[in-house]
Amino acid sequence: MRKWIAAILSCGMLLSLAACKNTGNSSQTGQTAELTSGVTKSSDDPEQESITLRIGFSTDRSDPRVQVSETFKAMVEEQTQGRITVELYPGGELGSDADLIKGVINGDVDMTVSSAGNFAGYVPRVGASALPFLFSTFEEAWEFVDGETEKQIEEELTDFNIKVLAHFDNGFRCVTTSESAGSVHSVSDMEGIKIRTPRNQMVMETLSALGAYPYVLDFTKLYDALKNGEFDAQENPVPVIYNSRLYEVQSYLAVTNHSYDMMLFVIRNDIWESLTTEDQQILKNAALEAQKQDREIIQTQTTQYIDMLKDKGMTITYPDLEEFRQATVGVYDYFAESYGEELMEQLKKY
Repeated sequence: MRKWIAAILSCGMLLSLAACKNTGNSSQTGQTAELTSGVTKSSDDPEQESITLRIGFSTDRSDPRVQVSETFKAMVEEQTQGRITVELYPGGELGSDADLIKGVINGDVDMTVSSAGNFAGYVPRVGASALPFLFSTFEEAWEFVDGETEKQIEEELTDFNIKVLAHFDNGFRCVTTSESAGSVHSVSDMEGIKIRTPRNQMVMETLSALGAYPYVLDFTKLYDALKNGEFDAQENPVPVIYNSRLYEVQSYLAVTNHSYDMMLFVIRNDIWESLTTEDQQILKNAALEAQKQDREIIQTQTTQYIDMLKDKGMTITYPDLEEFRQATVGVYDYFAESYGEELMEQLKKY
């Protein structure tokens, strides 16, 4: 199963990287290719540069990452007196997560927020924070993602025109299942279920180790796919499950917390390097304020929304996580070679 997953992802990555090299002429279609942005001269002052930054999201406006980006937008526009404007495009309007990341690389999209694992196809170690059962609390996760090790890893993304401004939070990923699949109480209940995952090798390896059959599908298509019975299950953090109304098309929630889902708030590196030091600081401060708000929202929603999902009709189960942890030990071995001994040693303290 692992070889099958790796082969699919390797083929996809070769195609992605080939496309990314054509930075002068984007091969993307639709609205993403039609929109342009960047630096233009202000009509009021020919010497003053005005900038429009377009942020693309795969999720709709109810998602915290979109909500706190409104804070980022307001702060940046106020502190630059409107010289830098920020436009938000939620709901997959500019494409899926994969499209948005490629768009940043190619220069078709200025900014996006996406799970760290979605960037791992370009810099594999960026996905380390998603190792199964690595962190037990939000505080442990934040200590790592805000630390020097993660910073050094993310510097490698600049080779792909990606600059990380902040670390948003998506919570801990949990499994939901359909009525026909039944509830999950133990690892044996995961055996053989067809489960939707993002194009994230860490998540796919973890679910495969638990006995499930992971299949990739863009998040923008997930609700309809579950409604049509194309999958037995899916996995996402509790806030995403509630905010995206997945309780309408899934019957059971198993609080597995199998993977921490850090999200990178990023900007095109070519735009970043074109900014003055003052403007860079304005964007950085606004991003960190949005990060603070996002973490507060996600931590609160993770607790509150479980009861709210129950009120919406979902049955909640709490499996023995030690059994799940033992079943996924091999995932660490699988990634050890590509992550390197030094990083793996640092991760052992969590």
